[in-house]
Amino acid sequence: MSDSASSTPSKGIYHRLYHRRHGFISLDNKYCIGLLVFLVVTVLFFLENAALTGKGDGHGVALVGNRKAMVEKTDLSKKRAQPSFEHPMPHVKSLVLVACHSVFTGVDWRNAEDKNNWALLEYQRRTPGQVESFLEHIKLGVDEAARDENSMLVFSGGQTRKQAGPRSEANGYWTVAEANGWFGHGDSVRSRAFTEEHSRDSLENVLFSLCRFYELTGSYPEKIVVVSYEFKEERFLQTHRKAIKWPENRIEFIGTPALDPKAYEGEEKTKRSFEKDPYGCQGELSAKRVKRDPFAQGGYSADRCPDMEGLLDYCGTRIYPKRLPWT
Repeated sequence: MSDSASSTPSKGIYHRLYHRRHGFISLDNKYCIGLLVFLVVTVLFFLENAALTGKGDGHGVALVGNRKAMVEKTDLSKKRAQPSFEHPMPHVKSLVLVACHSVFTGVDWRNAEDKNNWALLEYQRRTPGQVESFLEHIKLGVDEAARDENSMLVFSGGQTRKQAGPRSEANGYWTVAEANGWFGHGDSVRSRAFTEEHSRDSLENVLFSLCRFYELTGSYPEKIVVVSYEFKEERFLQTHRKAIKWPENRIEFIGTPALDPKAYEGEEKTKRSFEKDPYGCQGELSAKRVKRDPFAQGGYSADRCPDMEGLLDYCGTRIYPKRLPWT
């Protein structure tokens, strides 16, 4: 070895010192940093496994608890929330359904025979006896409920008239009955009389009233009695009954005469539409629902009658294929 080689720092050592002095990272530093990163990753990996197995310190256990809670929360979010309320009428067994046809807009509920107190459609306004037929339906429903102390009376009809404001058909019928002292039956019927305020057509009258019945009783009715116009009997007892798969021997109909001969022509058209579109969710029937929902109330939520969720959401030309609580 020469004197110069023994007295002068090697090139490698000088190279490292130069880079350190001038702020550069040497090869040795890169090696150290890589080793440090490897150690950090290894420690984190160990802590992760300790947390997943429930071992390690308190922080690991807390992590497991938090993860478990997050998983449970995710699972619960996939399920529809179950009703968190009590059913106030568990003893009731049958449903008396009055299908409403207009919104009361007056201030004197005792003066319900005045057609100016109702938000009438043009054909209703020019039809003699139209308003009186509403009162007759209310009375027939009350009388039917009075005959069966285990029945519930439900007036069914939503906020269907823009000119009436956000008032429902059902609420108007209920209040007219109240103003008339429940036609002599008083509290015996009043305590069992309720409203369903979302329906926009006859199928929804039935569907939503069944859901409302469940809300109040915790079960579904053993029998349904429908009150409406007699020309709608086949629509309720055949078309709608088949759509919801309701047993034929568990539904009855009480009807009043048609007030206009043209009503039968209109009924044939409506019945054919429901035969093609049993759930009223397409084309003309769907458009009618939109028109009859000026305040965007929407349909009935299955949150309060979870067994009906599939049926309430179903749209198709074939009959709903799944089992229902009453089938």
